[in-house]
Amino acid sequence: MVAPIRLTVNGEPREVQAEPRALLVHVLRDQLALTGTHIGCDTSQCGACTVLLDGRAVKSCSMLAVQAEGAEITTIERIGANGLHPLQQAFWDKHGLQCGFCTPGMILTAFDLLQQNPDPTEAEVRHALQGNLCRCTGYQNIVDAICVAATVMRQQPSNAQLMREQTSEVTA
Repeated sequence: MVAPIRLTVNGEPREVQAEPRALLVHVLRDQLALTGTHIGCDTSQCGACTVLLDGRAVKSCSMLAVQAEGAEITTIERIGANGLHPLQQAFWDKHGLQCGFCTPGMILTAFDLLQQNPDPTEAEVRHALQGNLCRCTGYQNIVDAICVAATVMRQQPSNAQLMREQTSEVTA
């Protein structure tokens, strides 16, 4: 038995048909072809499946798609759709990625953090990333990248405004 689920995904109204037991990560990847949302553990421990749901970071592998009915979802494909977002640029510049598997989840988690706290300490960044695993980098470069992005975004109001606009376009 499938049911219709209406969502706004990356600013576009979408309707999908999914079984009540279907996970949001599978609907995003398999039905909407948004493969930047990765499947890492299916137990919500690694964070590779992180998306923004109504502007807040959630792990889509532990959420049923039907629970997202009417929600606004932002995936990595939306972040920096018109050029690299400051977070993406900082990850590149500070070598905050190696294999890239965890990167979408890290960036979306950082995006949520910087919406809530535009000037986080290193300890606050580390705390925000506790639910995201990286097997390659050792985290220091990821933390550095997020701190650099926060500084850039505070210094360039256009970047901070871009971040708010990208989120509000999806949540409006």
